[in-house]
Amino acid sequence: MMDLDELKKNSELIDAIDWEMTPEEAVRLYLEWGNNWSRGYHMIRSKNDVSHYFVLNTWEEDPIVYFVRRNSESSVELARIEVPPGLKERIREDTSSRKGIYAVEDEVKEWLKEELETE
Repeated sequence: MMDLDELKKNSELIDAIDWEMTPEEAVRLYLEWGNNWSRGYHMIRSKNDVSHYFVLNTWEEDPIVYFVRRNSESSVELARIEVPPGLKERIREDTSSRKGIYAVEDEVKEWLKEELETE
């Protein structure tokens, strides 16, 4: 599995990032794809349709960001990204220590965009 530095070197993957994809939307699109309207996203027609996106995992003691590749057959974590200390504390405050998988938003998304030089 890659880390942030390795992901930074892969321009093809960086270009493929869907910054608007959320874990909930990915499940709706790829696991329930025969039963849903597109809601503005592309329609999933086959296992060749794929999305690359980030999720924030708070199941561990320290929050971790994962870079995920998802199609209708599987979800693969391509990169595990450590969150900087100050941001970890703000995430803990924001989630009130609730365990879960969240969309990357606000400060986390901005930090990732800066690190990957996509803005």
